[in-house]
Amino acid sequence: MRILGHRGASADAPENTLQAFQLALAQGAEGVELDARLCGSGEVVVFHDDALDRLAGRPGRVAETPWSTLRTLDVGTPGGRAPARIPLLSEVLEALPGTACINVELKADGAGLGLAASVARLLLAHREERRVVVSSFQPLCLLALAARAPSLRRGYLIDPARPFWLEAGVLARLAGRDAVHPGDVLVSEVRAQAWHLQGKEICVWTVDDPVRARQLRRWGIDALITNRPGAMRAALTDPGTAGGA
Repeated sequence: MRILGHRGASADAPENTLQAFQLALAQGAEGVELDARLCGSGEVVVFHDDALDRLAGRPGRVAETPWSTLRTLDVGTPGGRAPARIPLLSEVLEALPGTACINVELKADGAGLGLAASVARLLLAHREERRVVVSSFQPLCLLALAARAPSLRRGYLIDPARPFWLEAGVLARLAGRDAVHPGDVLVSEVRAQAWHLQGKEICVWTVDDPVRARQLRRWGIDALITNRPGAMRAALTDPGTAGGA
């Protein structure tokens, strides 16, 4: 079972930064999960929120702020952390080793057609068909990506707040050709078996409990997303670590 750092090793480093991604790999993760959205000047930046206030401590929306401004903001200082910068998606692709798995979540405003087109162009230009899977809660965004770049792998994010029959049935089959990415509360052994019978990889979010991680591995889950990749790696390597078997 692969371990992906949720926005990197976000329990220990500023989320969605190069520091967090590199730390996740150093802690034993096979890869990272990150958030991609368009900024005001059209670049694809790695940032979770629509607004800047929580992470950058200033008003404004990412979609209305140019890269020339975003690149100067400090998203690492709160909590006593060292300064950190918002990266471009292209910078992350270039910085991480070719062996690292990367889950690119599309954070779209509306249908996200422009974001899907930009990410498709970028991933194809970097020849990232093998190690990247693109995920989203927005089915139209994933379908737009498929139209632009059918070779890119796609995973549909299943939201626990929405009707399961719609999310895991109709929309997952339609938009998530290669994988389903359910919230942890939605996952059972029976559901895992059903998704695998459909030929889907399963990537579960967000798992920080070592006992739960070991249970998911027994069920054959393909990957989990965690804020604590070091702790999850230790738990999966040594059954006596962090909570016992």
